[in-house]
Amino acid sequence: MKCETLNTILTFLLGVCALLGVIFALRTVFHTRELRTLQAQMLNCQINVNRLNLTLNAAAQYGKTHPDIDRILQPFEAKPAAAR
Repeated sequence: MKCETLNTILTFLLGVCALLGVIFALRTVFHTRELRTLQAQMLNCQINVNRLNLTLNAAAQYGKTHPDIDRILQPFEAKPAAAR
């Protein structure tokens, strides 16, 4: 003898699981796209920081032979970390 109530409940649970699977798959796709975009932005930021460091290092080297630039470079000098 078939149990129609059990069949209905299991069919409903199968539909819910299928729907949740689709929702989670879509979320994964969207989050992966966002991650790729953020990684590209982070790479651009790292490139800009590297360029800035190269420029500051070149300016520091220039400052060794031309002390007039020291007052301009002073705000950008690396400060040692404070011990706690």
